[in-house]
Amino acid sequence: MFSLSDHPHRRYNPLLREWVLVSPHRTRRPWQGQVEQPMLDERPHYDPTCYLCPGNERAGGVSNPPYTSTYVFTNDFAALLPDTPAGAAELPGAGLLQAVSERGTCRVICFSPRHDLTLAEMEVEAIEAVVAIWAAQYLEIGSMEQIGYVQIFENRGAMMGASNPHPHGQIWSTEHVPSYVAREQESQHAYYAAHGRSLLADYLTVEEAAGERVVCANEHFVALVPFWAVWPFETIIISRRHTGALSDLAAEERRGLADILKRMTTRYDNLFSTSFPYSMGFHQRPTDGAQHPEWHLHAHFLPPLLRSATVRKFMVGFELLDEPQRDITPEQAAERLRMQSEQHYRRRL
Repeated sequence: MFSLSDHPHRRYNPLLREWVLVSPHRTRRPWQGQVEQPMLDERPHYDPTCYLCPGNERAGGVSNPPYTSTYVFTNDFAALLPDTPAGAAELPGAGLLQAVSERGTCRVICFSPRHDLTLAEMEVEAIEAVVAIWAAQYLEIGSMEQIGYVQIFENRGAMMGASNPHPHGQIWSTEHVPSYVAREQESQHAYYAAHGRSLLADYLTVEEAAGERVVCANEHFVALVPFWAVWPFETIIISRRHTGALSDLAAEERRGLADILKRMTTRYDNLFSTSFPYSMGFHQRPTDGAQHPEWHLHAHFLPPLLRSATVRKFMVGFELLDEPQRDITPEQAAERLRMQSEQHYRRRL
């Protein structure tokens, strides 16, 4: 008899309208592939050589103020520029070679003046201040006439390309809605038009009824491993209330988000007793002036670790050429994350 726990199968992602191949039987295969060096995470409270610490000099000679909470500045090496001239290029080739200019702005948000912290080790009140600055930046940047989308994200750990271990995230704001967000936009719009309800609100109802993929929850947010997860310990955080952006959150909802972020990142760290690497980002309604009632605020955590702190998942071969694939099932991943303590392992040492 066919079993989701034992047999190869495909699962559908209704947000991106794509499939993922799940091969649970492959978890029994031996590993002789790449093994990473253990990630050392002993850092001082303040690092005089860190260009994100308070009072230190950044590239170009700009010095950070002696900030005591969060701190935001325009990225010194921004991928997008607000003064890019408008233009397009269509080279000879029956419309197959096209390019269009893209305006935008990129900012860096230091979560804390402490060089040695991460979201998992910050207090909920400190994370609440980060949520507040995310919401304020979304409103400020989104009000700019040329900005159509505000992407707030964090790359944590050298394995995810973070160039500095100081606790920080980024904002990349673009003129056009980026490709993945545009696909989520289309899916949510189509579902809302057909049912008059949020796709993610209905999905959350299904997941809470099932329970097996839910990791943790509070009054305002739920963290779960999505049915269609690609990365081994991928999770999604969904607001219980159907609302489209961080700026819509009431004070108690912001605190609820801070709480669920701390609980989720602590569970990640405890899974392999390491500062767990990931890319995390919020998907929220575009800032193109439309109402977007279909949009439902959520955050994606996309971590690479697979079997331990030193073995990670690689997207290669079939995954690059055909469609995503995973071995450990989302249900197994959720169970392992649920089993983790919400007291950080470094506090127990």
